[in-house]
Amino acid sequence: MRVIVVGGGVVGTMHAWQAVQRGHEVVQIEREAEARGASLRNFGQIWVSGRAGGEELDTALRARELWERIGAEVPGLGFRANGSLTPVRTDREYAVAEAALARPDAAARGYKLVTAEEARQINPALRGAFEAALWCERDAAVEPRTAQLHLREALRATGRYRFLPGREVREVTGPGSVRDDHGDVHRGDAVVLATGAWLSGLVRELVPDLPVRRVRLQMMQTAPLGERLTTSVADADSFRYYPAYKSPALDALNAGQDQAPVAAAHKMQLLMVQRQDGGLTIGDTHEYEHPFAFDTLEDPYEHLTGVVEGFLGRPLPRIQRRWAGVYAQCTDTTRVVHRQQVADGVWLVTGPGGRGMTCSPAIAETTANELGW
Repeated sequence: MRVIVVGGGVVGTMHAWQAVQRGHEVVQIEREAEARGASLRNFGQIWVSGRAGGEELDTALRARELWERIGAEVPGLGFRANGSLTPVRTDREYAVAEAALARPDAAARGYKLVTAEEARQINPALRGAFEAALWCERDAAVEPRTAQLHLREALRATGRYRFLPGREVREVTGPGSVRDDHGDVHRGDAVVLATGAWLSGLVRELVPDLPVRRVRLQMMQTAPLGERLTTSVADADSFRYYPAYKSPALDALNAGQDQAPVAAAHKMQLLMVQRQDGGLTIGDTHEYEHPFAFDTLEDPYEHLTGVVEGFLGRPLPRIQRRWAGVYAQCTDTTRVVHRQQVADGVWLVTGPGGRGMTCSPAIAETTANELGW
């Protein structure tokens, strides 16, 4: 079987991985020289802790298992089972963390409510002021800026994989067949369009009313911290953002404890993970209204710096990079991904939103199973 994958991001590359692992030949086409979208501009977190129950959690847990397995085969991914800590500072925040432990799926997520002293034993870099922390053992991380490069290197070694950059697919020419902007036709038994937030061009022609929206976020990365941040770190604003924390306790938090004005205005939470070079990736904001601004704003970065310094109990290292990214999210946010046959032998897979990095291996596995690869 020959599979054509359109899109060089993590969702497309994981589809290529699934096909090659099952003995098939793959051609992967990317319109840029390298993927430049949300697959690189993210935290690299395999984030189980905040996922909604049911299908979303099942997908995240399966993806976590697959990431670990693939990470053993491809060490360059930098997979590490680092877990996460969400420090809490108020009684209302503590109550939300406590309610999370009462979920029937709390054990599957690896939830545990720990004291501040216990949290510092898990992550000694957290020397700041907080009362307790929600520990999620199942969270993990990889290196987003290089993951696709290492996956492609492993795919090439099989002899059944080709990567064609700098080509935009313009037309479906027949069953399992597409034409790119070089005029070349690529024929296979199946085509998977994993185009991420690129929802114009061919995607719009095939699905004019696609139930997917684009979301813009801001992030930053620091110089090396000079010590290990042994876990990922979130703040209590993440309780407001992730569906796993919905509870009467969260309703009380939202009603009785306002976000900081900047955080509320930019729909913010803190997520932080350490890169292999020692730097910290920190974010993020959420912007939904089109057209998106072309520039980044400084107030959110200042807010995040203050939150991080409060947890670390020390000044943040120098900021080396700031960026904005855009990802595609299903308008029905309870859906893990939008998967649709859009032509004979052609499937569109898009819209995982902020779950893309986490869930991509399981999303691709489901596609492969449903298509009978």
